[in-house]
This record gives sequence, C-alpha cells and structure tokens, in this order.
Amino acid sequence: MRKQSRRVFLKGIGVGVGAVVAGPTIVRAQALGLGGSVSASERIAMGIIGYGGRGTDVMGHFLNEKDVQWRAVCDTRKQRQAAGKTVVDKKYGNADCAMYTDLREMVGRKDIDAVLIATGCHWHALATILAAKEGKDVYCEKPMSLTVAEGRAVVETCKRYGTIYQAGHQRRSVDSFRFMAEVVRKGMIGQLKTALCTVWENPALRPEGPRAVPAGFDYEMWLGCRPWHPYTEARVRGWAYFWDTGGGMMLDMGVHWTDMVQFVRQMDDTGPVEYEGEGVFDPTAFSDVPVTGEYRAKYADGATLIMRESGPFEDRHIRFEGTEGWISLMDSTNAVTASPSSILKMRSISAKGWGDAGDHVRNFLDGVKTRNPMTTCYPESAHRATAIGHLGNIALRLGRKVKFEPKTEMCVGDDEAQRMLSRAMRAPWHL
Repeated sequence: MRKQSRRVFLKGIGVGVGAVVAGPTIVRAQALGLGGSVSASERIAMGIIGYGGRGTDVMGHFLNEKDVQWRAVCDTRKQRQAAGKTVVDKKYGNADCAMYTDLREMVGRKDIDAVLIATGCHWHALATILAAKEGKDVYCEKPMSLTVAEGRAVVETCKRYGTIYQAGHQRRSVDSFRFMAEVVRKGMIGQLKTALCTVWENPALRPEGPRAVPAGFDYEMWLGCRPWHPYTEARVRGWAYFWDTGGGMMLDMGVHWTDMVQFVRQMDDTGPVEYEGEGVFDPTAFSDVPVTGEYRAKYADGATLIMRESGPFEDRHIRFEGTEGWISLMDSTNAVTASPSSILKMRSISAKGWGDAGDHVRNFLDGVKTRNPMTTCYPESAHRATAIGHLGNIALRLGRKVKFEPKTEMCVGDDEAQRMLSRAMRAPWHL
C-alpha cells in the first residue's frame, strides 16, 4: 500500500537525523503512538475539497478517528478555507493545516493519502478523477456524478489506479436500512413488486440579475467544467436546482433511495431497463428543474422503482411492497413500519440514524489500510445507483419512455436520450 512507502521515507529521515544530531532527541508521545494514539507514520493523511455544510459534518466523523491526520482544506471561498483550517489546527494544537483554492495543487501533494470530496455535485466526478490520478484514495459525497458518462469514467479510473473509493451513501451502514434489506431479501413481504421512493419538492427560485462576484470567492473555479453563467447568488447557493450543475432532489436526495433499492435487491452491477416520467415546471422560475414530478424505472423482472418528488422535507421515505406485505422507513425519524407487524419483532438493534456516518467512514479508512476496493459503497455500486437518477431525469425531460441496456449502458433506439448520457465540459477541463 502507498502508506508503506511513506513509512520507509520517514524511517530514512530518522536515520539521517540520527547521524547528524548528537545527544538525546525529544519525541512527542503522539509521534511514537503512545498513550492510545496512533504513530504519525501509521496515520492516513487527508485533505478536504469543499468545506461547506455537508463537508463540515462528514469531516467531523473523520476527525474522531485516531488514525487520521488532516493536512489541508481546499475551497473556492477564502472564508471557508480559514474556517476549516481553524478546526483542524485546534484539533492538533498547531498551525500546520494548509489552505488551497485550486484542488489540483492540493491533490498533487505527496504527503496526502486520501481526500474527502464534498463540493457541489457538478465537481464530484472530475475531482475524484484528478485525485485518483495523483494516487489519492477518495471518499466522495453523493451523487458521484452529473452524468452517466462521468460515473463510468470514475469507475474505470478507480480500477486503473487502484483507488479505494467510498460514496457517501451512508444509509447502507445504518442498521435500520440493513434490517429493511434483510426483510426484503428473505422474502418476508413476498415477491417484491414496487419500491416507492419519496423526496421533497424543489423550490422555484426567483429570477435574479447578474451581480459582482464576492471578494474571496473564485467563481471561475467553482464553475469548473460547467457552462459559464454570470454570477448570481441563487445559482451558487441553489446549484442543485439548475440543470447545468445539478438534477434537483430526484438526483441529489434520490440517489440515497435508488442506492437502497439496488442494495436491497443485490443488483450493484446492473439496473432498470425502462424509464418514463413527468414533471411540473414553473415557467416563471429562474431554476430549471421541475418543482414536482415522478419517474418510474422498471427492472427486467418486472419490479418497479417509483421516484416521487413532492411534499415537504420531513416526509421523505422509502417503502418496499411485495405480494405478501410491505416495509417502510421514514428518513426524518428513522421509524420502521411493516405489514404484517410481526416483522418488526425481528429487529433487536437500536438504530443510530442516517445522520451518523461514523461506520461508513470507518469502512473507508479500513479499506485504505487493507487496500480492499470493495468498500460498502464502491464505485460500480455508486455509479449504478446514480445512473438511475440520471436516466429518470432524462425520461422526464424528454417526456417519453426511454429503454436502456444496463450491460452496454446504451439507450435503445433513442439517439437524443443517448446524447444526454454525457455533457460537454468547458475548457480546459475534460474527463
């Protein structure tokens, strides 16, 4: 593993210093791994790309792990860089955390082993690829890509460079969801017919005129490979609600549900074969994703995934319906209900809830150490789940049925849908 070469390097430095310096050398207990700490040479050195709301949450879980050493914070906003540095330096009692605006500079550092990517989703795939090519392992928030083509490129890049990758689909690591998976897999609700997934509706953002880019914000870097638009606060704050940088809640939150359907069905290397959907757009809105909508994705065995975008944030839930019953989970409360109710008696572990990403983070770190690429949500599984969201959005925007071949990842007999599997990138960026 790459950490081995780093240990050899550090050992070499120690020999050199010993040959030059006479007399006793004071070494901090933490560096030796005493007092329950992990020695410096055995820690996983990390940097974060995107220190926003989600980034701060997930980074907090990494900071709790004794075998992680944070070295750098990268963000397009100077204010966020400084905030991240403050947290890291306070944790270690020094001022060593470096700050970056350009992620390429950070991932090029030889003393960083892995990165946490928590940018807007329009940067997820390209940031992963750039990091992987520099030999970094990657924990990336969802959705892993903005297009099917980007997702496939991530999968192939991770294979080529031996990258350990974990997608932030942390519900796979939460016991309530794993219990639900066990119930369905054991046939306790009979043959699965429908997976009903509900996410909240998108806001209709009001039109805004161009503004001056705020001081300390690198807007060009924030846009990256996406089409150029004049700066507006709505476009940056609400990136998920613009087609050029997001896919609405059907993609952003929806990938948690499509991933759970794939996980429950143990179909991480394939997916549905047919999509259709419709949405309600607000013609007066500045944002350009539907306010409400639905798509239906049918698997080859006839089972159907229904994604509904409606209602408030608190009502998000997933429900599996079979020939002999059903099981449902409310995401906001982590409450599981089922019919027959006797199913619930089998659950004996108290759930921690989706907000606790600790086990998911630990799984990634163990993968980095063992070099086992089969993390809880490895690249292929993340890609297949995300592709469902992309194809559902494509069918909805086209307003017609789209047939898809999962093995070749081709839209059958539909050139327009096929072209929508990828998007042009603004120079100089490319996959």
